[in-house]
Amino acid sequence: MEALYKKVGESGENSGETYHYLGKTMFIGEYTYKIDDKKRLAVPGKFRSALKKKAVITRGLERSLFLFPKTEWEKMAEKMNNLPFVQKDARGFARIMFAGAMEVEFDSLGRILIPDYLKEYASLKKEVVFAGVHKRIEVWDKKMWEDYKKRTEDEIGNIAERLKELGI
Repeated sequence: MEALYKKVGESGENSGETYHYLGKTMFIGEYTYKIDDKKRLAVPGKFRSALKKKAVITRGLERSLFLFPKTEWEKMAEKMNNLPFVQKDARGFARIMFAGAMEVEFDSLGRILIPDYLKEYASLKKEVVFAGVHKRIEVWDKKMWEDYKKRTEDEIGNIAERLKELGI
């Protein structure tokens, strides 16, 4: 019987992997990197290998950025395109996601340039955390990530209860 999960790559110092689940890429783990003096940011190799040569970065939730493989961005874009444009929330969400989106290419060392408007949105300073979240990668300012993670960890029991009520 074929395993549902298949590990791709080696274990990293900061526990992060790219896995395949039923043939689809799944991002997990977290890595901390620094923005260099030329404003470039290296993307973890384990994530980069699944992103290929290009990816799409855009505004995320809770002041993070979302980094999508091109194929996942296309799926997300199609879902947003199918939202009812007469609904104010749908228009606002689509505007923020599409207007903030930019295709990024990796240089020979696996670095990308994040546009200034996205760095400002996410309050990115020197240290940045890449968090694998299934089909996307979230990019956080390290301090903001640690604060968010602490608040969420403190509430994880309550969150689990609420999700249980939703059948999750």
